[in-house]
Amino acid sequence: MAAFSPLDNLWSLFSKDIGMDLGTANTLVYVKGRGIVINEPSVVAINLKTNQILAVGKDAKKMVGRTPGHIVASRPLRYGVVSDFEVTEKMLKYFFDKVHSEVSPYFPHRPRLVIGVPLGGTEVERRAVVQAAKNAGARAVYLVEEPMAAAIGAKLPIAEPNGVFIIDIGGGTAEIAVISLGGIVISKSIRYAGDKLNDDIINFVREEFKLAIGERTAEEVKIAIGSVKDSGQNHDMVIKGRNLITGLPQEMIIKEKHVREAIKDSIENLIEAVQETIERTPPELVADLMNRGLIMAGGGSLLGGLAEYLSEKTCVPVKVAEDPMTAVVRGTSMILEDLDTLSEVLVDTDLQQVPL
Repeated sequence: MAAFSPLDNLWSLFSKDIGMDLGTANTLVYVKGRGIVINEPSVVAINLKTNQILAVGKDAKKMVGRTPGHIVASRPLRYGVVSDFEVTEKMLKYFFDKVHSEVSPYFPHRPRLVIGVPLGGTEVERRAVVQAAKNAGARAVYLVEEPMAAAIGAKLPIAEPNGVFIIDIGGGTAEIAVISLGGIVISKSIRYAGDKLNDDIINFVREEFKLAIGERTAEEVKIAIGSVKDSGQNHDMVIKGRNLITGLPQEMIIKEKHVREAIKDSIENLIEAVQETIERTPPELVADLMNRGLIMAGGGSLLGGLAEYLSEKTCVPVKVAEDPMTAVVRGTSMILEDLDTLSEVLVDTDLQQVPL
């Protein structure tokens, strides 16, 4: 990679390099020298009459399902890729401004950005991320595939000639990859992830109990009592919604076993995807897998009993990475700190025109 240009060095005096996990459910932002400074939902609320942003992140998520017709609170990303280019650009601009709020307003804030993207994204999808970030103010954008970033963030030996097996379960996608010698050997991306589990819970409650609940309630249920194996604790919680028969408000108790029943098909699809990836892995790397085990990252890896259940089904050890929800953004931070060494893990795109 080329060395810094004099202009690039000048920019670095005023702008902070940023690592970002731009997820379907949450966006995490790392600032070089400061650590993780933003961890908020990837939700934007916009006034359609004025085209102005009313809220981003936590404040916008509170508005989901509660807004009048001229206000829309939505996620600009679906399954890890940009579904609404303009809103994504505005969300990134908001985060950039928040990061650089203490920098002189008389000098443009032009950070270099390392950003995680899903496996197997098309060139068009990746270009959309790069262009949205550049329009939002980034002077250089570098992409890294999320499983690679998660493996780096989990401090796994990706450069060694031994297999590293990582599963990153986010909001929109679950991404499975086998990494060796700094590259992805085998990979698979599926849409049976956090958002799908929320939908499963919503549909189950609707069909089984004739109660309509929202996405926020389903997510709260998943986090509080979600599991794939019987914990023996008989957890339950009270949920509130609208009775589909009477149309009136109703509350009821949902139990742990109900959540297991709701999500079981999606969990089995995830297990099958992992098994299929193992079957496609070269024998020598499978031997490494038996020794090191599977490493899980992402918020979905925290689902109760998932690691143990996956281990039973695949007959290999399964471990959850330390602080799995921040593994990807920590990986982007490590790339920022050592771009010369780790530049080979970046995804090439013709929009990356500023040298490292």
